[in-house]
Amino acid sequence: MTSIIKHGKKEAQEIIERVIGQLKHLQGGAVEEKCPIGIISMENWEWPQGVGLFSLYLYYRKTQRTEIKQYLIDWFDRRIAEGLPYKNVNTMCPMLTLSFLAEETGREDFMSLCREWAEYAAAEMPRTEEGGIQHVVSGHLNEGELWDDTLYMTVLFVSRMGLLLQEQRYIDEGIYQFLLHLKYLTDRRTGLLFHGWTFNGRHHFAEALWARGNSWYTAGIVDYLELVQLPKPVERLLLSALEQQAAKLAELQASDGMWHTLLDDPSSYTETSATAAFAYGILKAVRKGFLPEAYRNIGAKAYAAVVSRIDSEGVVQGVSYGTGMGRTLQAYRDIPVCPMPYGQSMALLMLIEGLEH
Repeated sequence: MTSIIKHGKKEAQEIIERVIGQLKHLQGGAVEEKCPIGIISMENWEWPQGVGLFSLYLYYRKTQRTEIKQYLIDWFDRRIAEGLPYKNVNTMCPMLTLSFLAEETGREDFMSLCREWAEYAAAEMPRTEEGGIQHVVSGHLNEGELWDDTLYMTVLFVSRMGLLLQEQRYIDEGIYQFLLHLKYLTDRRTGLLFHGWTFNGRHHFAEALWARGNSWYTAGIVDYLELVQLPKPVERLLLSALEQQAAKLAELQASDGMWHTLLDDPSSYTETSATAAFAYGILKAVRKGFLPEAYRNIGAKAYAAVVSRIDSEGVVQGVSYGTGMGRTLQAYRDIPVCPMPYGQSMALLMLIEGLEH
């Protein structure tokens, strides 16, 4: 089997180091921040930082490099000392990494926070009709709305805490949220996911098949299946959804290996964070036996495309800024592009997975 890493593992490791260096030191200023909590600098507590932290934790787990673990511990200590933001879907994201650190360090202050936030997510977080987790974010209640981002930002953490605390209702809640989100967000024509659904009017907003939103499922499902032992019929359904999605992604992949920010719209720009997350999810799914070997080439092509967009300093280029629910397709085409923590982190996850192939 030919390695997907074009120039060898030593060069891949060097790229990884540069990407990590830039992830730690990203600062705002590239675009005007529109979110109440800044989502560019790693010194804030929001979902992009949460994604970045998790990628660093997985790299630590693979390499056992203690300085990475210490960076993560110090990051949480600083944020806790500053005071945490209010609990919502997106601010839940850093808690996934904290749950691993709490277990590994034995620190009760970390574990206490994890218990508190998990119980809030499972029992108190606002719900839509049918008990879906309402996509409440900093500054917006989004009443009655389900978004595909929620599964990655909140449900992975709740499920992880179910395993850690042996709390079956958390595990059951995670299963229910995955199934309910697939029920309402799946585009049956393509197997892709719409960005969102609202029970207030019962529609899919602009009917956007948004790349990064789809990639949260592709990347998230392979990690979810590592976190929780699912009933076989549930696992079968979730993997069936993944293969449906992957089949359409193979059809829509651009000639250079990228995917467009609106997956079915070649006039929209190609977007690097989604392409990296697709590459990560597809390659890992093939390695785990979740997808047929034939998909490996799709992931490898995407891997090479993302590497070509990492500059000599380790900055991942071509990443779209945080994207709220678009009421028109043009809104997605108009999202500005700038380096972001999740661009760095999804490229990092992809690069780490590439070492396995």
